[in-house]
Amino acid sequence: MTIDTSAVAEGMLARVPFARTLGIRFTKVTADADGVVAVVELPDDPAVHNHVGGPHAGAMFTLAETASGAIVLAAFGDQLHRATPLAVRAGIAYQKLAMGVVSATATLDRPVADVVAELDAGQRPEFDVLVTIANTEGVTTGEMTITWTLRPNR
Repeated sequence: MTIDTSAVAEGMLARVPFARTLGIRFTKVTADADGVVAVVELPDDPAVHNHVGGPHAGAMFTLAETASGAIVLAAFGDQLHRATPLAVRAGIAYQKLAMGVVSATATLDRPVADVVAELDAGQRPEFDVLVTIANTEGVTTGEMTITWTLRPNR
């Protein structure tokens, strides 16, 4: 099943104005038998450059976190009436100097049904979203893991 990328983008940018401030663009959001995938891009903007002319580490962190948020919205948007998604922790490894436009590709590390089953059982499920940050040549410049939870609304 293909998710409406523009609807996810509009929802994310409405709820996370900092992503809008950075100019993050949503290029793909899908959910199918192979899993949930989101791809977002950070334009090459001098306003978010660091001291060596590439995207600032904080901008790349936000890019990756935004991709993970798109995963959460795509995978669990139908659960938002009964649970609030919250990022629990995140770890990032900057591996190579990033220059120019960078993208973040996020994937969910667990089946959606398993997470929803835990929520159905009254638990507060946690799940990881894995994110790869790459330049336009496809070279990985960083990787991030973000652990999310669905906190039941009471």
